[in-house]
Amino acid sequence: MLRDKPFVIGETYHLYNRGAHKQDIFTCEADYRRLSLLLFLANNSSPVNIRETLRKYKGQTFAKIFEEERPDKSLVDIYAYCLMPNHFHLILHGKCEGGVTKFMTKVLTGYSMYFNTVHGHSGILAQGAFKSKHIDTEAYFRYIFSYVHINPVSLVAPNWEADGIADLSVVRDFFQTYQYSSFYDYSIGLRPERAVLAYEEAPDFLKTQNDLEELLKLYNTCKGQTFVRWG
Repeated sequence: MLRDKPFVIGETYHLYNRGAHKQDIFTCEADYRRLSLLLFLANNSSPVNIRETLRKYKGQTFAKIFEEERPDKSLVDIYAYCLMPNHFHLILHGKCEGGVTKFMTKVLTGYSMYFNTVHGHSGILAQGAFKSKHIDTEAYFRYIFSYVHINPVSLVAPNWEADGIADLSVVRDFFQTYQYSSFYDYSIGLRPERAVLAYEEAPDFLKTQNDLEELLKLYNTCKGQTFVRWG
């Protein structure tokens, strides 16, 4: 990925992309699980051999990999993520020279190879190079954190921004079972997949700003400001 401004060590970024022509890039649970594993295993100074890892844990649940494997997490701190059918969002903190780019290259190359093989896909999977926005203030950080985590609302209430949410309990129940977002790790409970995150290193306000209603309120308050929105 060529950038006018390189990623800076110690800075935090919102990274995102969607499928080419808005096609789905996650079509089944196995797809979501594969990218979740890549987020975990690729955060490592060493090359990733995910096939060997899966062979090692054959017959066991993916949770066992999150519990047992210990990638050095030397490239980035992952503060939040959300995987949606045709796009994804990540909030990453750079830890070493070129760390963000190396991490994203490992994750996206590995996932594209998997997707093309499993689904018989050819051609471009994603809509060009991944996009990024520098998170340079706490206010913007709070907004992006809420924006990333409430993305799945559209899966259960497609027109919620225009029409509002008729029954918040339906949305809340859906979020209780949505496994492909770090909202679960901040708001619902412990699970092996929390190992993806740099949870202890995350700013304290992320650990308290985690109720669904609070995130929705913050998002609605901030969406009219000059923040750039994408989804």
